[in-house]
This record gives sequence, C-alpha cells and structure tokens, in this order.
Amino acid sequence: MSVSESIALLYGRGQLTLRMPVHAEVTLIEKGRLKKIADPAAAVRQAVSEPINSPSLAELARGRKSACILICDITRPVPNHLFLRPMIETLVASGIAPNSITILVATGLHRPNLGEELAELVGDPWVIERVRIENHYARNDADHVDLGLTATRGTPIKLDRRFVEAELRIATGLVEPHFMAGWSGGRKVIAPGVAHHETIRTFHSARFMEDPLAVQCNLIGNPLHEEQLEIVRQLGDLYSLNTVIDDDRDLAYVNFGEIVASHAAAVEFVNGAIRVPARRRFKTVVTSSAGYPLDKTYYQTIKGMVTPMDILAPGGTLIIASECSEGLGSEEFRAAQRRLIELGPDKFLATLTAKSLADVDEWQTEMQLKPMRVGRISLYTSGLSDEERALTGVEAVGNLDETIARSIARAEDPCVAVIPEGPYVVPYYDAG
Repeated sequence: MSVSESIALLYGRGQLTLRMPVHAEVTLIEKGRLKKIADPAAAVRQAVSEPINSPSLAELARGRKSACILICDITRPVPNHLFLRPMIETLVASGIAPNSITILVATGLHRPNLGEELAELVGDPWVIERVRIENHYARNDADHVDLGLTATRGTPIKLDRRFVEAELRIATGLVEPHFMAGWSGGRKVIAPGVAHHETIRTFHSARFMEDPLAVQCNLIGNPLHEEQLEIVRQLGDLYSLNTVIDDDRDLAYVNFGEIVASHAAAVEFVNGAIRVPARRRFKTVVTSSAGYPLDKTYYQTIKGMVTPMDILAPGGTLIIASECSEGLGSEEFRAAQRRLIELGPDKFLATLTAKSLADVDEWQTEMQLKPMRVGRISLYTSGLSDEERALTGVEAVGNLDETIARSIARAEDPCVAVIPEGPYVVPYYDAG
C-alpha cells in the first residue's frame, strides 16, 4: 500500500482516514460480506409468523392479558424501528390491550435512556405514543423478583418483576460478538439486561471474568453463557427476536422463536462472517471501537482492545481510535481506573479475586488488564480530558498516522493489521 492510499476507521458518527507509511504492508481485516435484506418489513413479518421452535407471535399472544418486550439500551445499534411496531400491532390484534404492553429498556447497570435519546433508541414515534416504555434500574430492590440461586454456580436470580410477571415475555436484540459472554442477544438481554445488581455483579466477578472460556464467540463451556441458560430454564416460556446487521447497519438477518433455539440459529448464521482467520500475529494492530454508539465512552472502548488480542504479537502495539464523546464512563468505573493507576495491574487484580460480588463497573477495568498483559496500548480520542486520559492507564496519542509509523519502526516490522469495525469483527490466529 502506498502513502497515497488510505483506510477509514469507524469513529463517532463518521470515520477517521489513516494515511499509512509508504513501506507499510497492510492486512485489512473485515468481516465477510453480509447480504442486505431487500424488504426488512416483510422479513420481520415472516419471522414472527414462521418462528423457530415456537408458535407464531399471534398465536402466543392469544388469551394472554399482558406482554413485556425487552430492548437493548443505546450502546447497541439494534434496528428497533424495524420490528417494534409490527410486533405491537400483532399483539394488539391478538387481544392484548396497548396499555398492557410494556417495552422495557434492558440497561443492566448502565444509565437510563431518557428523552430524545429514548426516542432515538425506539426509532418510531408510533410506538412511543401507544405503549408504555420504561427503563430497568438494577439498584431498585423493590423492582425485582428473587427466584433463588442457579444450581451450578450459585448465582442469585433476581430479575425485573415487570418482565417476570408479564404473561408473554420477549427479548429482542442484536447478535454480535461479546467479549465475555461469547455472543450478545437472546438470553443476555435478560441477564444481565434486566437483572438486579447482585446478579450482575456475580456474573462479573473474577471467577467468571478470568475463566479462559469466557471469551468472544465461544459458548461451549463459557460460564457466563451457562449461567444465563440456567436462568432462562428457571423462568421458562421465553421468546426472542434476534437481528444481525451489516457494515452499513442495515438488516441482514432476523428471526423469532423460543429464546435458546432462535438465538442459536442467529449465532450460526453470523459466526462464519464475524470470525476472520489471520495467518500470522502482528506487532502493530490498528482498530476502532466500532464508532457510534459503542464508542461513546472509554468504558465501552475496552471491548475493542480485548477482541483483537489473539492476533497481537507479544510485546506489540495495539492502536485504538474511539471518540469517547461522553467521557470515561460511570463514577464507579472512574474509581476502578483510579485504583488501577494507584495499585498497578497485578495488585489491582489481586483485590478482585477474593470477591463474590464485583464492585460496579470494575469488571471493565479487569478486562483491560488482558490486552495490557500482551503488549502496549495506544489510544486516540477527542472526547477525553487530560485528567481522564491519565486515568485510562494506556498511552494517549494525538496523531494516528505518526503512532502507526512509530510502532512499525519500534517493531522493525512493516506488517500492520487494520480492523476498521473494531469489536464487530473477531480476528483469530490460524497458522494453517
């Protein structure tokens, strides 16, 4: 690639253009091409009328007096505008009154989505005008039902009563790689999506986070996934609508059905496109935090650091661009980052291993330790103050092109891997 050629990284609501050194040998790592669905409305109608391992949505709704539909929060680019209205119209046509339908935003321990942000999230004024839309608040004890403990690992099962007590319960979401739970969507929208803080903090304790099978794109033996399945079995009678989107955030796949089977089908559809083999490891890896909305905070940016770890050569440099338009993240996350800086990685991790309940948001700092063990991390951002940059614990850089050139020179290796979509693509080392 010559210096006149360029590569665009997703950044905020736009892109950043990289000008690579003339001697750089660039390997562009992108997911397989997903075919756009030509008629998304028809695809949604077909999904809810021809479900996987369940009756149709219309049949499920007959005779039921209430329904709760879970949607992901603003950190996920789920195409809610495509499916919420047809789902609600189907429920109402089958006899459920609009005032008995609740859309519940599965915030986990994230902040609520309100006002204009909620309108953007839902994406359809018709929906906002006709049904109740509420946020989940994980710290409100009275909002949750205690269903005991999972049999395998003793995770407390405390879930939002608005979902538990609804007669028809549906999770909706986007199936994409998740750096701890393997894949997002399906069962994950319930736990941690609408779980009590004790359930969430158990999931995110070191005994789960440090498990080598708690990684992206892996469900086999993944302790988080296994606990989520136990919770699903405990609840029983759950359904999900699952979507997959392409590089342009257009719909590439949608299904509906029993929550475990429909999620598994979506994972099978997308797995081959998302996981991309690389024939070598690289001393310079350049990636993004996938742009808006995932790169709104440094907290979410860490996902983009963890996902390409398998192709980062030991001692190499991982360069990540993330706008961080909302800053670092929560106050709890800020406190965890401060402890990381004060204690150092080893002592910080030692403070986590004896806990059965993780402190809120410290798990993301724990995940940052993983790529830090492999190599150097350089962050390009326009959204963090100098104080916040110091709390990241990584090198803050002001010029991507110069940072790439320095990494090549330091490594004495012109080979560079570039991942424009960040954590939406999962590269893995395959020597062949």
